[in-house]
Parts: sequence; C-alpha cells; structure tokens
Amino acid sequence: MIEIELEKFFKNKRIVVTGGLGSIGSVIVQKLLKYEIKEIIIIDNRETELFYAESMYNVNESKNGKITYKFVDIREREKLNSIFKNIDIVFHAAAMKHVIVCEENPFEAVKTNVYGTENIISSCINNNVEKMILISTDKTVNPSNVMGATKLVAEKLINSISLMKNNEIKTKFGIVRFGNVLNSRGSVLEIWSKQLKKGEQITITDKKMTRFFMSIPQSVNLIFQAAYYANNGETFILKMPSVKIIDLAKVFLKYNNKPENYLKEIGIRKGEKLNEELLLENNEDIILENEKLFVKFSIFINEEEIINIKSKGFKETTINTFVSNDNKFQLKEFEIEKILFEEFKE
Repeated sequence: MIEIELEKFFKNKRIVVTGGLGSIGSVIVQKLLKYEIKEIIIIDNRETELFYAESMYNVNESKNGKITYKFVDIREREKLNSIFKNIDIVFHAAAMKHVIVCEENPFEAVKTNVYGTENIISSCINNNVEKMILISTDKTVNPSNVMGATKLVAEKLINSISLMKNNEIKTKFGIVRFGNVLNSRGSVLEIWSKQLKKGEQITITDKKMTRFFMSIPQSVNLIFQAAYYANNGETFILKMPSVKIIDLAKVFLKYNNKPENYLKEIGIRKGEKLNEELLLENNEDIILENEKLFVKFSIFINEEEIINIKSKGFKETTINTFVSNDNKFQLKEFEIEKILFEEFKE
C-alpha cells in the first residue's frame, strides 16, 4: 500500500538531495529514478566525485534531463536559497558524520551539521518547499561526542518549527534517525575489507560493544516513508536489530575464510560509546509505532497531529527504550550470517 502512495507522492516532483554522492544520498537518487519524478538536483562539495557521477549518469540516456549537479557547500545559504526555488522535496543527507573527525574538528562539525542544517531549513521555508527530511543518527540520543551533539542540535532545529505556529510556513519537516548502515562508506565492513586486502588483522575497539544495524536499501525505504508521513517535525525510527560487534566480526571472518585469531582488539576511541540508543525513556515523549517504524513526536505537537498519524495505521507503543545491548533486539550469529551473505551478494 505504501509503495502505491509513494508513486503518487513522488510523481512530477522536483527533488533536492544534499550529500547526494554519499552512500545514502546516492541510493536515494537511484531509487528516486524509479518513480516519475520531474528532476533531481544533487548537491555536493566533492569536485572529483561530481565529475565522475555526472559522466556515469549521462551514459544512460533515459536519465538525461532528470538529474542536475550543483557544486555547493551547505554552509552557503545564498546558493541554497537560489537552488531551492520551485523545489518540492529536500532530502538532507549532507553532514560531517565520522565521530573521530568531528572530535578533532568540532568547529567544522558545528558549521556543517548545525549551521548547514539551519541554512537548509531557512531555504526551504523561504521557497515554500513542500517537505524537508533530515537524515540523523542514533548518536543524537544521550550524545557522548561532537558528532552526536551537533546532529542533536540539528534535530532540535527541526523540532522547533512547530513552536513557531506561523501559518505562513508551508514546509512540513521530518527526521529519520539511523543506526549504523551496513557497507556504507566508513562502516566497519568497508574498513575490515580494506584491512584484509592489506593482509592485516581486522580490528574492533571493544569486544563488549553493540550497535544497531540496517542495510542501505532499508535506510532509503525509511527515508521515503518518512517523507510521506512527515507533517510537523516527527522523528521516524526503523525497528532495526542490533549486533554484538564481536559476533559481526566472527561472521565476517568466516565469510572471508579467515580464522577467528585474525581479530585484534584495539581499545575504545575518543567519543565512542559501548552501546547506542535509538530511544530513551522520557515522560514527555509521545511515541507511536506500526509494524516497522517508531514515530517520536516533538514535545510541542498537538493532539490533532497525533490523531492524523494514528489514522495512517500507527498505535501507541509499549516500548519506551530502544538500546543496542538489549538481548531482545540482538541477532544471533546465524542471523548475522544470513544478512551479511545477502549484503555481499548485493
């Protein structure tokens, strides 16, 4: 049912994808091309990748005229304002997202993740964009690092729109909160693959560490559903499983025909937590769920908005915490094996 609604939702839309050449942004673009969209504008600030991406897409004549590339940094509000004219939907995936890089460059992380998001929001409002979806992270919950803290502020900027109570604001906003994305750039699977190619042991920081995981297709499906449902700063969270990193590492070594002693523990890094949270108990939070998603509302939401989401198949949840070291969410090794083998086959 949702797929039929998405076909209608995306038809003839002009869409901007910030960070459109990243792991998530590029798959958003690929999947949007399956719909009858009018145009996709890819915003990125990586010159070489823009050059190669444009060459790749132009080979396929069926895509010509549907994709436009813009060399823009999201810190540049004036450029964003001019690009967002007559845009219907904005998927905001651009960010500084590596924990260590953000720890070592906190001023740059603030400029991109906070001020950059503010620029996107303002440009959407100024141009009456229909919807904007912020791609966020589980590291915003009880943040212990600069990346999580700056993305939390970005979420709060979205939440604050409902406070304005301004009928002149036409844009509807939403947030998608991710766990770790399998095989995305900088993910453990990519790092481990590179280590094995060099003949090195694969490294984990701590054997007790747990993480939430989702595949890239799952993440994009979540983003599209959020775009359809979002109305007033809600946060959408996929009901994803978690893994013990040690179990993931063992399965990865098995897949690559390596013994378990091909594993090296190096110690937890700056800003890292042993476990991640997607939801924490808070008496002020209002959370609904359906079979696949949680929806967390801004504390400023009104009853009418909640009734609206309930009418789309959501109900009050019995879960108020969603933490990666909870046994009921954790995958067994054979389950990880099935997912991992499927991931590498893709």
